[in-house]
Amino acid sequence: QVRVVESGGGLVQPGESLTLTCVASGIVFAGNRDRVAWYRQAPGEQRELVTGGTVGNRPWYANSVKGRFSIDADIGGNTVLLKMNNLTPEDTAVYYCKVWDHTDDRDYWGQGTQVTVSS
Repeated sequence: QVRVVESGGGLVQPGESLTLTCVASGIVFAGNRDRVAWYRQAPGEQRELVTGGTVGNRPWYANSVKGRFSIDADIGGNTVLLKMNNLTPEDTAVYYCKVWDHTDDRDYWGQGTQVTVSS
């Protein structure tokens, strides 16, 4: 059973940076097989995909974060980082990590971590 836990959220000012960490216990990422992703959900909005892809391959990024955010997940590891630069108030949301385990063909979600960008 895979358990996903996010951390690293907080309150930052516009223009600052923040790194979110997602630890997926019970899995070891296999290259070209397992998939990881970060989603976010702002108040009153639907959950949206921010970035994601197959471990070991080039990830996809939403236009709103392209050039500012980067996802990092190593083959053989179990941690997914989301590095966020030049944050704006529009990035304020609860950020969720999702891991797809190829061994049981299931998605696993974390509980979310709040990111607030405000001056």
